[in-house]
Amino acid sequence: MRFEKWQALGNDYLILEQENLPWELNPKRVEWLCDPHFGVGSDGVLLLSRSEDPEFVAGLRIFNPDGSEAELSGNGAREAILYLRRHGWTDEDTFAISTVAGPIVPEITGELTCAVDMGKASTTSKDFPSGGADGKGKLRSAGREWEFQHVSIGNPQCAIVVGEELDQLDLGEIGPEIEANELFPNRTNVSFLAIDGDRVRARIFERGVGETLSSGTGASGAAVTAHLLGAPSPIVVELEGGELEVEIGDDLAVRLTGWAEPVYAGELSPELMTALGELDG
Repeated sequence: MRFEKWQALGNDYLILEQENLPWELNPKRVEWLCDPHFGVGSDGVLLLSRSEDPEFVAGLRIFNPDGSEAELSGNGAREAILYLRRHGWTDEDTFAISTVAGPIVPEITGELTCAVDMGKASTTSKDFPSGGADGKGKLRSAGREWEFQHVSIGNPQCAIVVGEELDQLDLGEIGPEIEANELFPNRTNVSFLAIDGDRVRARIFERGVGETLSSGTGASGAAVTAHLLGAPSPIVVELEGGELEVEIGDDLAVRLTGWAEPVYAGELSPELMTALGELDG
């Protein structure tokens, strides 16, 4: 079975096509595929399927390396979008794909670049059920209190403005307790950020992954938080893996622009396919 590995700002995914799978892509199989020693190694899996709805070029499901399913990934979406175009699923510059978080509409802007309408962000959602309309809250982690901004942008984001101490934070110590905080019944992604005019520096602790070089939805959540605090749009978000541009409308509609590129294509061995086929659940 063939696959491709793509990366965007160091955020790498395996791309599989549903019609080529001889079995269901369950959590244990995802974990094995993402393992760098026993599998291929990646930050997750993108599963593409042909859509029966003519409105959509494809359906996209996104899996974290722990086997859980993510609603949306900005970097993963760009990788899937450019893969679809490169492999002839569409020759249009603008089209729609369906995700668990709802439809997303990309615009191809270059061989390796695209802009994606991510939908409208919100400060309220089922993922922060006790939150007020402004999405602000406080929690404790690593022995201290943190003020945060909840942003829902296809998936839950907990954005924390920290300023100059950004580089000194130990996300491996702080992140897990925030991700699994009881305030967030479906867990949450976490971004720590520093704002400088129309630029934001951010570090990301991704749900089901840990600290990552980048995250498109994390960048979007950080940009929305900065915008709510007065930053103009568009906002350039500087991540460990590179920069993304985020445009934010008056209604918190988010448009994310960036690049993605293929790393390599390969074929899973018969031995690995057999082992994966024996995994249940």
